[in-house]
Amino acid sequence: MEKENREYLGVEGYALMGAAFEVHSELNGGLSEEIYQESLEWELGLREIPFQTKEQLKVYYKGHLLNKRYIPDLHVYEELIIELKAVKELNSEHEQQLLNYMHITKKAVGYLINFGPMKQLEWKRFILKEYIPTSL
Repeated sequence: MEKENREYLGVEGYALMGAAFEVHSELNGGLSEEIYQESLEWELGLREIPFQTKEQLKVYYKGHLLNKRYIPDLHVYEELIIELKAVKELNSEHEQQLLNYMHITKKAVGYLINFGPMKQLEWKRFILKEYIPTSL
């Protein structure tokens, strides 16, 4: 019997990460981010996990819409913000990039996934509690 996942959007995150682990298992590390992006999109489609790719996010400054847009790699289940990397290791700049996307979209959960390491997938889950709906 499977243990119930009571974390906010935990079931959705588990499904996402299952797809990411499958991609890394199939391709290993060391390829370009674009290869992993396309492969993950394919795997999400095979698993019937809804996603949008490279969705442009509007950015405002003091109510003024800026021309510059933020573009996260994936938006999964309409709630999870995903940033993909193919680097030796994740750093604080990668984390801040994802957190910026989460604040702009007001989404509570984000995943930073690094396909770069050869031996195993590196990933981090971020939660911004202020964006979790209070009706839960």
